[in-house]
Amino acid sequence: MRLHHLTLTAFGPFAGTERVDFERLAADGLFLLHGPTGAGKTSVLDAVCYALYGSVPGARQQALPSLRSDHADPGVPTEVVLDLTVGDRRLEITRRPEQERPKRRGTGTTRDKALSLLRERDPRTGGWEALSRSHQEIGLEIGRLTGMSRDQFCQVVMLPQGDFARFLRAGAEERAHLLGRLFDTGRFAAAERRLAERRAEARDRLRAGDEHLVSLAHRVEQAAGPCPDLAADTPPLPGPDDPHCADAVLARAAIARVAARERLELAELRLAAAEAAATRAADRHTRAVRIAELRARRAAALREDHELTSVRPEIDRDRERLARAESAATVLPALQVCAEARAAHEAALGAEGEARRRLPDDLREAGEEHLVARERALREEIGRLAATREAVREAAALERDLAALDAEEAADDRGAGTLDIELECLRRDRRTPAAEIAELAPLAARLPELTALLGVACTRRDAARRRDGLDAMVRQAEASHLAAERAAADARTRWLDIRERRLDGLAAELAGALRDGAPCAVCGSTEHPGPA
Repeated sequence: MRLHHLTLTAFGPFAGTERVDFERLAADGLFLLHGPTGAGKTSVLDAVCYALYGSVPGARQQALPSLRSDHADPGVPTEVVLDLTVGDRRLEITRRPEQERPKRRGTGTTRDKALSLLRERDPRTGGWEALSRSHQEIGLEIGRLTGMSRDQFCQVVMLPQGDFARFLRAGAEERAHLLGRLFDTGRFAAAERRLAERRAEARDRLRAGDEHLVSLAHRVEQAAGPCPDLAADTPPLPGPDDPHCADAVLARAAIARVAARERLELAELRLAAAEAAATRAADRHTRAVRIAELRARRAAALREDHELTSVRPEIDRDRERLARAESAATVLPALQVCAEARAAHEAALGAEGEARRRLPDDLREAGEEHLVARERALREEIGRLAATREAVREAAALERDLAALDAEEAADDRGAGTLDIELECLRRDRRTPAAEIAELAPLAARLPELTALLGVACTRRDAARRRDGLDAMVRQAEASHLAAERAAADARTRWLDIRERRLDGLAAELAGALRDGAPCAVCGSTEHPGPA
């Protein structure tokens, strides 16, 4: 921050307007405000602080209304204007405190509110641009640009008289906060926080690793099992925060490994002995099974021999009957032909007797020649009768044609009479067609319209017919769908019934297939205490 000009009007001990050009003083780098007590040195610094923050340092802030000079003319307002550069920005701050002034009309005084104005110089045009007239906004902007509050500015940049000792006696946290903002120690604070976080993370990882080691130690001991002989030599298991936790866990793991190895060797010896005993038992069992099978085969052979010995006479008789049957099989076709001829002869005799019973009495005992001659005569008679019957049929047809012609003649006579009557009526009413034509003329004019309406009506009629046909098809389809659903339900019922019977029968089949000593196809057991 660099000060350029300061203008004081009716401020402190200065009754008029005073201007301080810091540009001339700053040419040598350092300058000193020198003068007797009461000359206004502190008032200049107060004016700078008041322009920046709207207040003065120290206890003088409590007497802010006394900033106005008691020697100033009542009509001259108290005002401070500061021209400064902060960073690369040229700013001008104007402030007026709340103060009394004479009324412009009449007598008495009125109170003007405090006024603040912040302007920035445009480096391109050299003009001033107003930024804000708000006390709060100006204070925030100055605090952001300088990086200090009013109290920090007064303690570091403009330490009031008598307050230096208070700064030295301030607490470490307060001074650290102030100096940290002044000297930008945020990087070191961030590094310190990062190191603290890494230390906490490392401590958490170390504790988690110790807890994992302790958990592994418990799992190793559980897997190895108890070892009373080595219990006295086993060190106690420390907590997760113990620095010797890893060594203790390794020691306990080594002891558990030794104990587990000893038990493993004993178990291997017992296993070898058990396997040898099992091998011997298996050999004995195999020999016993083989002997039992041979004994069963011998008993079955003895039973079969006894059965064959008891049925030998019957077998001999069957062999003799078989030989006789084979001898008789050679004449079996001739016997069958003879039987068929005998049956045909008997059937012919029966048919002859039945036919003679239907003949007249004088022909029942006649011979074959007489019957043939009589048949010939009867056939000739039948031919003559057929010709006569055909002539009778033609005569009847001619009679029917004659009656029809008579009826047509009578109808023609009646039609002629009717035509005569109609001819007479037409002669009387020959003017009627002209009248009808006159009546039908309007209808003829509407013929195109009526034809279009007729077409629409025909279209609607066809649509109605198609609708009726479609309704019938829909009903038929619904009936077919319902029948199909019923058939599907019946088929599913029959399938479920068949499946249930199959499952019921399957249990019986499985039970029937069980054999003693053989594994079950369902559970694999070789014992079958309760088959279905």
